[in-house]
Amino acid sequence: MTLALPTRTRRARLSTAAPSRTHRLSTKARVGALICTLFVIAAIVGPMVAPYNPSFQSFAPVDILHAPSAAHLLGTTARGEDVLSQILVGLRATLVLGVLTGAIATVLAVVVGISAGFLGGVWDELLSLLSNVFLVLPALPLLVVLIGYLPQRGQTSTILVLSFLGWPWGARVIRAQTLTLRSRDFVAASRETGERTWRIIFFEILPNEVSLIAASFVGTVLYAIGTSVALAFIGLTNFSQWSLGLILYWAQNGNALQLNAWWWFAPAGLCVALLGTGLVLLNFGIDEIGNPRLREATGRVRIDGRAWRPSDPTPVVRSAATARAVER
Repeated sequence: MTLALPTRTRRARLSTAAPSRTHRLSTKARVGALICTLFVIAAIVGPMVAPYNPSFQSFAPVDILHAPSAAHLLGTTARGEDVLSQILVGLRATLVLGVLTGAIATVLAVVVGISAGFLGGVWDELLSLLSNVFLVLPALPLLVVLIGYLPQRGQTSTILVLSFLGWPWGARVIRAQTLTLRSRDFVAASRETGERTWRIIFFEILPNEVSLIAASFVGTVLYAIGTSVALAFIGLTNFSQWSLGLILYWAQNGNALQLNAWWWFAPAGLCVALLGTGLVLLNFGIDEIGNPRLREATGRVRIDGRAWRPSDPTPVVRSAATARAVER
């Protein structure tokens, strides 16, 4: 039996003549940017809108370990201090430490990584050896020893030590990217035209690594915030300056968990977790901007009214007339 198919079939409805993908910032990156923006705004205006002095102690029975109320929105500590004021003031110190550490470590990573990748030869061997030495050092024990023996445990010393130990990972990644870029045609053309080395680095190599450098900066900020909170939690911090880690330190020393005073440690811990989540999501978005393959993996195309991802099975679209003919 011969099957005759209709000569005219309905064409599958495509959103465009060819699959098109928009290169907008992904949802994860937008959520991460929103979270980070809210924390930055809170760090800027927090000390100005704090309802109390974070170090003010009230030993009145009604103010000691008081649960959240209208007078103290996040409760009080065992010494009658307002937890909300401590968070609003401590958030700025934590963010400033993370941003400064990220900036210093990223500058070191860019200088070492681009120099090693572009110059090559002996310079590459020496700088790669230096990076490998710092990579194998146990970071947290070394941080504890260095900060513990410093004469002053202020924010400056913590920033310097964290920056000193936080640049090798970014330098390795930037070096690998520079090795691939220096063999490209546009770099070879610049050399043939007599461009100087510094001009090739700043105008040819560096602009093509902006997204990678930004991702390294965000990752270093996340590392610095997490490490500084951990150091403050074990007491290696400046006790005269409030930070999120110092809040957790006093909560742990005051047995807040045993006393069921969840408001003493939960808000500060939640701020650290949310800030870390925002930085991670933002880092994903920056990676997608710099990596075309990640953009394609997250892109979508609409075929016959349905959104398809490149990782989804290949869609099979039939017209209604063809489907009825095949069923017969």
